[in-house]
Amino acid sequence: MKFPSSTAFALLGATLIAISYGLARFAFGLFVPPIREELALTPDVIGIIGALPLISFVLATVVAPLSADRLGARNTAMLSGGFGTVGLALISQASGALSLGVGVFACGICTGLMMPALTAAMQALVRRSLHGRVSSVMNAGTSIGVIIAVPTILFLAGAWRYAYASFAVLAVIGMLATWIFIPSVSSVTPSNAAPPPPISALQWSRLFRLSLFAFMMGFVSAAYWIFAPDLVVNLGALPPDATGWLWLAVGIAGLGGAVVADLADRNNPPITQALMLMMLSASLALLAASPGNLAIAAFSALVFGLAYMSLTGLYLMTGIRLLPGRLSMGPVLPFMAVSLGQATGSPLVGLLVNEFGYSDAFAMFSVVGILVAILSPLYPRYIEQEHEEEGEEETGLQAAYDYQLQNEEGEPFRYGAPEWSEQTARQPEGS
Repeated sequence: MKFPSSTAFALLGATLIAISYGLARFAFGLFVPPIREELALTPDVIGIIGALPLISFVLATVVAPLSADRLGARNTAMLSGGFGTVGLALISQASGALSLGVGVFACGICTGLMMPALTAAMQALVRRSLHGRVSSVMNAGTSIGVIIAVPTILFLAGAWRYAYASFAVLAVIGMLATWIFIPSVSSVTPSNAAPPPPISALQWSRLFRLSLFAFMMGFVSAAYWIFAPDLVVNLGALPPDATGWLWLAVGIAGLGGAVVADLADRNNPPITQALMLMMLSASLALLAASPGNLAIAAFSALVFGLAYMSLTGLYLMTGIRLLPGRLSMGPVLPFMAVSLGQATGSPLVGLLVNEFGYSDAFAMFSVVGILVAILSPLYPRYIEQEHEEEGEEETGLQAAYDYQLQNEEGEPFRYGAPEWSEQTARQPEGS
């Protein structure tokens, strides 16, 4: 079997992330207006259904590292694709709240399994010096998936069943690509790399603060992801196909999130966190204030997309840096916190929409975001490395990945160094 080059793997990973994140998870809000109308669902019911894929994402994320270790990268990615195909197909045939909920729950499992599988495959196929670059390309797949969903709402307005059926077909194609190109390895570790040090009380404290900020960001963003298209259709009286321009703006602006997160790592993460949270809150307020103006609504989506993707990228990088040598924990904990926040916020915003209307509900969530932004000076700093006492600190996503393998002195492990010995890839059991 011929495995792809680093560039080809990055593009393949971005494609699979586009399907599992962009289509299976984040496209749902785009189709809420026609789904609500056809299935006669109230906002509070939609809020509960919108929380289900986030809950299943967290559950899948907990078991994903074990799955990637025992089943291997290929089989875990295949399992993810299988859940995505089934979930998307169920959504396309949904007849009520129950069948729709089962479909989105399966899609959440798809999302939670995919990235750990791709990370395991990346360790086997890609040189460590390229991990940061490849990871950035793969993470861009979320925005690409959101963009891909746009033509379906523009040209199939109201035909959401056909849209989700086409997404299921794309998921099947993704499974075929996974089977052909993804290896069945479960881990790649130099045999003489030092084990990660024990997690200190300081690290736990900073991880807790990071997770709290991530939870609150997810909580605030839930209003936009689930109800923004519904708001402009029902409150702003815009046609359903106009919501596609919102998600197109979110996807395009989201592509810049990785750049902002990298700049934040090189400069001042707390200030960036405050700025992006203020932008996130402003996007909610802007949309609630002018839901009938498509230009302003699209601008709010640009602001939201840039802010959301920048914050998730920043949390990813901070988590990796706070727990060097523990890729199964560092970036996972803040992502779980974001999803838990969204799962909490989604049903609550649905209830608030029922009780007070869209404008007041979005305004309340915007105020919460501003209050959290004010607390950004408490955003956790990185754990300083001893050997960086002199000289300029290395920054950026690649620098964060460099510390995932260390030598006995706590410095980044370098292949080709005198202490280097054979790199081994362990095959999963039963492969």
